[in-house]
Amino acid sequence: MKKSTKILLTCLLAGGVLAGGVTVQAAGTTVSVTVPSDFEGELNGRVLFCVDTEMPEEGDNVFYNLDVTGCEVVGKTIYGLHAGDVITITEDDEEAYGYPYQLGEIPEGEYAVQALFAVYTKYDRSDGVSIWGMADHGGGANPTRNPYNLYSDNQMARIGEDCEITLTLDHQIELGYELQEGQVDQQGNPVSQYDCVVFDKIRSDVLSDFWGTDTYIGLNILLPVNYDPEKEYPVLYYQGHWTGSGAPMSYGRNKEFTEWWDSGEAPEIIIMTTRDANMYYDNMYWVNSANMGPCGDAYINEVIPYMEETYHAISESWARMLAGGSNGGWESMALQLFYPEVFGGTWVMCPDGMDFHAYQIVDLYNDDNGFYIKEGWAVTERPSCRDTKGNIQWTIPQENHWEVAMGGKSCYSGGCWSGWEAVYGPVGEDGYPQRVWDPITGDINKDTVAYWQEHFDLNYYLQNNWDTLSENLIGKLHLRGGEMDNYYLNLSQYLVEDFLENAEPAYEGYSVHFFGKGHTGNISNRELLDEIAQHMITYGPENAAEIMGI
Repeated sequence: MKKSTKILLTCLLAGGVLAGGVTVQAAGTTVSVTVPSDFEGELNGRVLFCVDTEMPEEGDNVFYNLDVTGCEVVGKTIYGLHAGDVITITEDDEEAYGYPYQLGEIPEGEYAVQALFAVYTKYDRSDGVSIWGMADHGGGANPTRNPYNLYSDNQMARIGEDCEITLTLDHQIELGYELQEGQVDQQGNPVSQYDCVVFDKIRSDVLSDFWGTDTYIGLNILLPVNYDPEKEYPVLYYQGHWTGSGAPMSYGRNKEFTEWWDSGEAPEIIIMTTRDANMYYDNMYWVNSANMGPCGDAYINEVIPYMEETYHAISESWARMLAGGSNGGWESMALQLFYPEVFGGTWVMCPDGMDFHAYQIVDLYNDDNGFYIKEGWAVTERPSCRDTKGNIQWTIPQENHWEVAMGGKSCYSGGCWSGWEAVYGPVGEDGYPQRVWDPITGDINKDTVAYWQEHFDLNYYLQNNWDTLSENLIGKLHLRGGEMDNYYLNLSQYLVEDFLENAEPAYEGYSVHFFGKGHTGNISNRELLDEIAQHMITYGPENAAEIMGI
């Protein structure tokens, strides 16, 4: 790993390992982490040894600071542990990987240390692949909050020559509530505090068949304040990251929007988001994927029919709207393009890269390396995140190296880069997603890129299918983004816009950019719903306004 990562945080210190009795040697230090003697069964998963400069406040954990700009972490995947097992990892262990420091690079000193163990489950999929990953128990693909993961106490320890650190996985992240009859913990079981907010869950038959185990989709639903079960309603299918116990559109958290919704002045629309964390990422992206499974089929043939049958959603395309930001922006664009007759319009805000000529700032088709730009003797790291003044907050190699420390080289870190590879890529020889680039060096795999282009380059799909798609996309595409998008996602929007603005027949939508704005669609939830309602009045039946109570 490049030593320039030390520029990022000199406060992120300390290598190590953990779980099931893990021993990490860093700069002459030996760390032993033991599986408790009363542990029952076999333990498999990822050991994470976390180090920070200060002891956290009482009730907090060192591992709460795990992030690309957070604390030091060293990880190793371990299988077949049992009660009392102790594993030793030394600085020359090729299976252990640290960020931002490797084990032998940590500066000598006193640090707060802790061990976290992400527990893995084996999946025997219907495609013949057997793989391991962290099953969701309501933690949103985050190992620091996923129930049943194990961890040790925090303690102060010295890292340096001939230092020994001993940790034991005495604690477990608790579920936090008692499962009721018929409940499962997957995707969590939030409890609503409001009459108009419903938390529901369905078992997906197609995803259960694919994964070889029961697979559930959680639904977070915001009903009109005067919801009448005898009436049918349009639905906004809102896409995005793990929603947890949050109501759609920040209802109950955003005072202005909540008061507007409760006043009865808002259009009578049902808004639905999903809880769909998985072993790869905090959502499923809702496209049919070789690694994620038939997620598109699940959404179109299971989620939507369930909404229409259970919550009396109108089963016509004019009444099925899409919107989302960031990864949800990509999802809302992909769903509209891949199922143009199902949905009546999409509002795509600051979306993930829709053209792989602009995979953030990387041109996968023409660049040979995703991490570094080489000009003569100079080698420059590609940025991944910036503020709206242009200051770089972290780089692509830093973020990828952090993901390797968290999840290993087989693409299950729960981070965005490995998440994209799981969605877009083919299955590799090891059963995990075939990587689009080497996660350590950044060298690009052009065979994987070719697969991505044919399956998930949305601009490529538009350009090659506009003659047949256009009939069902006229007036339906609305793109919004900041010109200083923090993750450079404006670059792919420009490329899609270049095609749409010159397409024949005309697409009759819009693509707008907001000067000086970052990762945003630059529209309030109220304004968005008003715009969507007007769209349905324009393109829907004559009584669309009456249906929405406008």
